[in-house]
Amino acid sequence: RRAALEKLLPSGQVVPRRVVATAGEIQATLSEARAAGHEGLVLKSLEAPYAAGRRGSNWRKLKEAHTVDLVILAAEWGHGRRRGLLSNLHLGARDPANFGRFWMLGKTFKGLTDAMLRELTRDLPPIALEVDPHIVRVRPEKVVEIALDGVQRSPRYDWGLGLRFARVKRFRPDKTTDEAIARF
Repeated sequence: RRAALEKLLPSGQVVPRRVVATAGEIQATLSEARAAGHEGLVLKSLEAPYAAGRRGSNWRKLKEAHTVDLVILAAEWGHGRRRGLLSNLHLGARDPANFGRFWMLGKTFKGLTDAMLRELTRDLPPIALEVDPHIVRVRPEKVVEIALDGVQRSPRYDWGLGLRFARVKRFRPDKTTDEAIARF
């Protein structure tokens, strides 16, 4: 398909491509793409057939992730395989101007392992402020490291900012909520 596109289109209309074989080559290509102002790369298997409108597991987006330490403000009860476990986390940061205030910045269930889900289900109910069949709102005591692609304006959250593609990296028992300050 690529060869056919290159024959049909002027060279300026064909998306650049580089075939890489090592992690080092991928990192160098990612660095070049970032320096050119791009968000990241799309990695594709050379052996994968073309399937119109579908990426599937043969395509992967690769972007540099940023990490921040945030506080769990609430967790929703899971569905399906996660039924009976606290899952989807509501994440917030301490307001740098008002240390008693936490701003909600987003939600995520991505990155949580089965062991982490069990830990949340054990640790959050004892610090609950409010429990209903859908959600457990908690005192802001548990810090988590979150990887994200960025922060964007969002009317959905009370501070007007929201996390882009947030995922849990790990729990941070070594951090206090004083260290989860919004500095965006």
